[in-house]
Amino acid sequence: MNEKLKEKVREALGSVLPITVLVAVICFFIIPVPSSLMIMFIVGAIFLVFGMGFFSMGAEMSMSAIGERIGASLSKSKKIWVIALIAFIVGLITTVAEPDLQVLATQISEVPNMVLISTVGIGVGIFLALAMLRIVFKIKLSRLLVFLYIIVFVLSFFVPPDFLPIAFDSGGVTTGPMTVPFIIALGIGAASIRGDKDSESDSFGLVSLCSIGPIIAVMILGILFNISGAEYISTTRLFISNSNEIKNAYFQAIPINCIEVAKSLAPIIVFFILYNFSNLRLPKNEIKKIATGFLYTFFGLVIFLTGVKVGFLPVGNEIGTALMSVEGKGIILVLMIFIGVAVVGAEPAVQVLTKQVNNITDGAVSKKLMQSSLSIGMAIALIFSLLRALYGFPIYVFLIPGYLIALILTFISPEIFTGIAFDSGGVASGPMTASFILPLIIGICEASGRKNINVMQDAFGLVSMVAMMPLIVIQIVGVLYKYRAKLNIGFESSESNDDIIVFKKKAM
Repeated sequence: MNEKLKEKVREALGSVLPITVLVAVICFFIIPVPSSLMIMFIVGAIFLVFGMGFFSMGAEMSMSAIGERIGASLSKSKKIWVIALIAFIVGLITTVAEPDLQVLATQISEVPNMVLISTVGIGVGIFLALAMLRIVFKIKLSRLLVFLYIIVFVLSFFVPPDFLPIAFDSGGVTTGPMTVPFIIALGIGAASIRGDKDSESDSFGLVSLCSIGPIIAVMILGILFNISGAEYISTTRLFISNSNEIKNAYFQAIPINCIEVAKSLAPIIVFFILYNFSNLRLPKNEIKKIATGFLYTFFGLVIFLTGVKVGFLPVGNEIGTALMSVEGKGIILVLMIFIGVAVVGAEPAVQVLTKQVNNITDGAVSKKLMQSSLSIGMAIALIFSLLRALYGFPIYVFLIPGYLIALILTFISPEIFTGIAFDSGGVASGPMTASFILPLIIGICEASGRKNINVMQDAFGLVSMVAMMPLIVIQIVGVLYKYRAKLNIGFESSESNDDIIVFKKKAM
């Protein structure tokens, strides 16, 4: 194992360890679970550490490298339709490859998997094209976001209530470990060609726009086909009696995930080969490095998804169901906060974004600050989701005021923080959220004992809540940074157009 890979695995260990220790403490001292499930969870945690390590290494060598080169080459093109077409294709193929989208699609009975996945992919493709054109034409992100979210909430009044949470959730699950490295690198590559004073802030925002596209696309799907009465497909609970069955559970899942990841990566690899042959023409040593990166990415995602699906998903549902037997709802609330904080660190796409933010801002917005902000956002989102599961509050009660606050902040917070915030909403809601937190909330909802329980309305929508809260928290951080910069407390600020502020740490 080379030094770079060892470093990635150590970083992954630091990310996965908190949620592993927390769940272990919960299971040993508060909520007893079958010992077989606990062993499967621990094995799953080991899978997550190595899977995340290999994936991070591979994404850096392949997905990010390809995205930057394609973004740079597209920005040199004077043909707007070429930029839009290539961006659309990239958005479509990377979204279809997204593992957490497939996790969500398999839990919905009303819509065939490929119909939902294809609809989401088309939405991402169209809005990635729009995002690239925004960079080319220097369109202000805050104004575009306000306009698009007005469309989202107008459409929401025409979507069947059972299908509405799925539409909002689809916007969160699309921006996961496959899509984010590619999209972020695409934006960096496109913005780097401009080289003006606003180009760095404009490299953010692609993920946020690509999160809106699926919401609108799936809403239109629900309206046109009048999809109502959608039902949740309950996860089959694993009954394990000995260590041999634990081994079999993992060994049976690995080939399935190999096929799933291979299908996901194949379109991206084919696209890269064709695009490289026709446009990039990279030297052999770079192609070899990218090919090695794809192998790391494949191996890492297979291990990661196996650990999540076999080790984490069953335990999440078990804990959620058992939580309702614990005396005192205050304990549940505290546990949800700690679980939310711990899960953020285990999301692969979070690592990609926090690294980019740290580099672009020259360390002024550090990985630690980003991690803390996302953790706070996740904790609040889980509190709101818990209230929905326990008391059946409509999703509108939280989303409308939440997005209203987020959109108002876009006119107050520095634009670079707006881009970071809206991108963060997408990366916070990844495979760990879809495969661990969502089953946990579903378990709580099903065991709540309320009359007229509707899992589709009361539990789904969690991903959209997780995607919403960072928009508010990180923009508030941006307002604080802006205030500190004006007072010259610890930072220098350089003003560019409007209120964009690029922070740099003062020389020590």
